[in-house]
Amino acid sequence: MVLLFGVAVAFMVASTASGQKATFAKRIGAIVVDVQGDFTEWKKGSLAVPGTDRAFIEKVTDATKQLKKAGFILFATQDWHPGEHISFHTSHPGKKPFEVITVHNRTQALWPPHGVQGTENARILVDNNLFLAIVQKGRDKRFDSYSGFQDHEGQETEMDSILKHNGIEKVVVYGIATDYCVRATAIDAAHAGYKVIVIEELCRGVASDTSMKALEEIKKAGVIILDKLDIDKIKKL
Repeated sequence: MVLLFGVAVAFMVASTASGQKATFAKRIGAIVVDVQGDFTEWKKGSLAVPGTDRAFIEKVTDATKQLKKAGFILFATQDWHPGEHISFHTSHPGKKPFEVITVHNRTQALWPPHGVQGTENARILVDNNLFLAIVQKGRDKRFDSYSGFQDHEGQETEMDSILKHNGIEKVVVYGIATDYCVRATAIDAAHAGYKVIVIEELCRGVASDTSMKALEEIKKAGVIILDKLDIDKIKKL
């Protein structure tokens, strides 16, 4: 599901007064991944990622505002799970958080309930008005969903369609968590044909070893990794 903000409607292609389709200039987008209360130490989230204090969220917010001011088209992803989601340990009697099990011949990591639809800590902490669209993922209780582009079963979200309809060819990705949803979103964006840039200082990972491995995998997928946000450099890439 996608929530739309602002005057422009993401699924609609702009048209001229004569009714002919207008040609989009090449645009740069940014995807802010899962900056939700449940993933932050600041909000005492159920699945808080290390280093996600209030200062980090403010840093992400400031960077997002800078990108908006520079003309980037902004999008966000949001975990939006039903209460009985397959990734919750509570959906599997006798299981504990962080156990790994096999469900329907697929490996499934079990997490504390998080991003539950309608709960306060499922809310995105960055000003929602900055985004043209927020793409919700993980709504199907049967499948986990790390990527902003598709769930683990391969069911696509609206992200690729929204980016293409808005003329996006290059996309900046950052948020939570480096080793899970940022990794999956960045790699899927690259596989979909976008030039992708991940900003490392604007990401936080669950663990240092898995985050390092994720960054290596992201690089192998052809994604550019910048230590810090550099808008002029991003525009030139």
